[in-house]
Amino acid sequence: MFTNSIQKNDMLPLSCSLPEGIVKADQLKDEGNNHMKEENYGAAVDCYTRAIELDPNNAVYYCNRAAAQSKLNNFREAIKDCESAIAIDPKYSKAYGRMGLALTSVNKYQEAVTSYQKALDLDPENDSYKSNLKIAEQKLRDVSSPTGTGLSFDMASLINNPAFISMDVRDDVKRHRWPCCWGWWPFRFVQPDPCTTKPYAKH
Repeated sequence: MFTNSIQKNDMLPLSCSLPEGIVKADQLKDEGNNHMKEENYGAAVDCYTRAIELDPNNAVYYCNRAAAQSKLNNFREAIKDCESAIAIDPKYSKAYGRMGLALTSVNKYQEAVTSYQKALDLDPENDSYKSNLKIAEQKLRDVSSPTGTGLSFDMASLINNPAFISMDVRDDVKRHRWPCCWGWWPFRFVQPDPCTTKPYAKH
C-alpha cells in the first residue's frame, strides 16, 4: 500500500508539487514572453517584475526583463538585471549575451567584449554571440584608433533635431573648426547591432 501511494504521488503534475507563488511566477513569465512577441515591452517588464517578486531566485526572470528593458532603451537597468541573473546562475550564457548587448549600447565596448566571450565559453556554437562579439571588437578598435572618435552617430536623428535645424552653422564652424560641407563629417559610422532586429524567442 505504501508503494502504491508513492507511485501515485510520482504521477502528479509538477505544478501540484510546487508552491502557489512559484506557479504564478512562471505564468507571469509566459505572459511577459507573449508581450515581447507583441512588442509590448512595458507590459513585459511589468510581468517579469511581478514574477521576480514571487520568485526572486529565478535567473530567467531577470534575464527576460533585461531583454525587455533593452527594447525600451533602458540599458543600464538591463545591465543590472543581467548581473542579477548571473549572480543566481553564473553559467547562464544568455545573461552574458544580453549584458553584452546592453554594454555595447552604452559604449562600454571592452566590457561588452568580455561578456560576449564569456557567453561563447558557455555556448560556443551560438552564431549570435559570435556576430555580436565581432561588432563589439570593431567598435573597440574604432575607439582605440588615433583617427576614431568613438562616437555612434545617427545622421537622421541629428537632421530631425529642431536644435540642429535652427543652428547657426557658421557659428558652429567658427567655434569647433568643423567643415560645414555635407561631404564630410568628423564621425565614424557604426554598423547597427543585428541582435536588436531578431524576433524574441520563448524562454
